Amino acid sequence: MVKVVAFDVNETLLDLRALDAAFEEALGSAGLRAQWFAQALQLIFVGGLTGEYVSFDAAQHAALSMLAERHGRDLTAEDMTGIVDRMRSLPAHPEVAGALRRLRPTPLTVVALTNSPPEVAEAQLVASGLRDHLDGVVSAGSVRRLKPAEEPYLAVARTFDVDISEVRLVAAHWWDVAGALAAGCRAAFVARPGMVLSPIGPRPDIVGADLDAVADRIIALDTA
Repeated sequence: MVKVVAFDVNETLLDLRALDAAFEEALGSAGLRAQWFAQALQLIFVGGLTGEYVSFDAAQHAALSMLAERHGRDLTAEDMTGIVDRMRSLPAHPEVAGALRRLRPTPLTVVALTNSPPEVAEAQLVASGLRDHLDGVVSAGSVRRLKPAEEPYLAVARTFDVDISEVRLVAAHWWDVAGALAAGCRAAFVARPGMVLSPIGPRPDIVGADLDAVADRIIALDTA
């Protein structure tokens, strides 16, 4: 029985396309924004595999440095901080607030689980107007192990005093879904444009094209 629904934040709730203009200005191509985010995740994953903690903030800065070098562009420390700081004011995807609002009257505890540092996560959710729709925010940085390591998912269960099997993770990233399932959670995948599940390993029991569709299935399955 699911008691806690934990939503990933970046790309699942918030729209990173708002950064495209900054990448166009600093690196000459809005298309590099997706490469930057993927590079930051790669740095986090390598850190996790080698036992060296890499914070999300450090990974974002390092990924910008690598991207600039790869494309022959000069970025100052101030340039990079300016781009990373824009993560604090990302807009929500259009359907997100309504989907979260529909979950509020249910018995489910609705929270955010993010790799962003605690202060950044709170700033993001306040700026996007989503914070009031959530019962809490858990940052993976608080346990110094970022998703998809098991510790952040276990931290949600511990914070809200439930068994890990009573947590459902909702994400638009296949690797986040895979990590949650491996940790013992249930999961739901938001199949936003360009996002697909891995054909390897277990699959979540909820898949939807956007958060509206996913929220409908959560209400049907987890509140019956």
